[in-house]
Amino acid sequence: MPDVIMVTFGDMMRVPGSRSSLQKEKAQGADIRIVYSPLDTLRIAAKYPQKRVVFLAIGFETTSPSISVALLRAREEGLQNVFCLNCQKRVPPALKTLLQAERVRIDGFLLPGHVSAILGVAPYQFIAEQFGRPGVITGFEPLDILQGIGMLVKQIEEGRSEIEIQYRRVVRPEGNPLAASKIFEIFEEDQAEWRGFGSIPRSGYRLRDEFKTMDARHFPLAVEPPLEHPHCLCGEVLQGVVSPPDCPLYSVVCNPENPVGPCMVSVEGTCAAYYKYGNGGRGLEFLEDENPTP
Repeated sequence: MPDVIMVTFGDMMRVPGSRSSLQKEKAQGADIRIVYSPLDTLRIAAKYPQKRVVFLAIGFETTSPSISVALLRAREEGLQNVFCLNCQKRVPPALKTLLQAERVRIDGFLLPGHVSAILGVAPYQFIAEQFGRPGVITGFEPLDILQGIGMLVKQIEEGRSEIEIQYRRVVRPEGNPLAASKIFEIFEEDQAEWRGFGSIPRSGYRLRDEFKTMDARHFPLAVEPPLEHPHCLCGEVLQGVVSPPDCPLYSVVCNPENPVGPCMVSVEGTCAAYYKYGNGGRGLEFLEDENPTP
């Protein structure tokens, strides 16, 4: 659509879709721009009032408050050319689905520090109370992760199931109530599709009725049903059922330069980490070859 500018975060550019990616479409001439904040969408919309500016809203509870604030401000500033293509996800319902899956064996959770800075402890209590599993809200530095694992192992050894906070320099037990409340000024809970899980109730968002005019899903477009590579095992990798090398595409077809599934796109992805540091990408062996022992 020539009158549309698509804006999104940079890590979305290389994510493979059914037939293409934003990066490839941009190379073919589509007007797709990277922003560092959802509020940048408003600046672009004000500069190009003749264009429809669509923010591809992706992420978890970490980014949802800032997306909500941007849409609220667009309404306040009278920017009628700002739209939202909502693909956000909620973490707790996915964790519950994971625990309910019979083939997944989980002893405990290292819970995400950035999401928990918004949510706090309460939304995770079902992990301990209903499923008898411990959880530790953990930061991202090496020492954070080591301490989080230590706290988790200690709970298991002592037979305890609690939700503890390792990342106390950022996460408060109550989270950030103001940020969390902003989400529901714009959005309400909805079901969402997850790779490897299918549709999970209340695991996503939809725009509230009073903001439906900002929903890009109402554009008159014929959208094909999503397609996934029949041999991609990203869903199973995300569930911890298989390891990346078990996937027949891993390192043969799927690699960081040509990602087939989302697990290979981001540096945080499981397959990308395996490829960088394991045998698939000649990671550690390559380093050893380049630095032979005298």
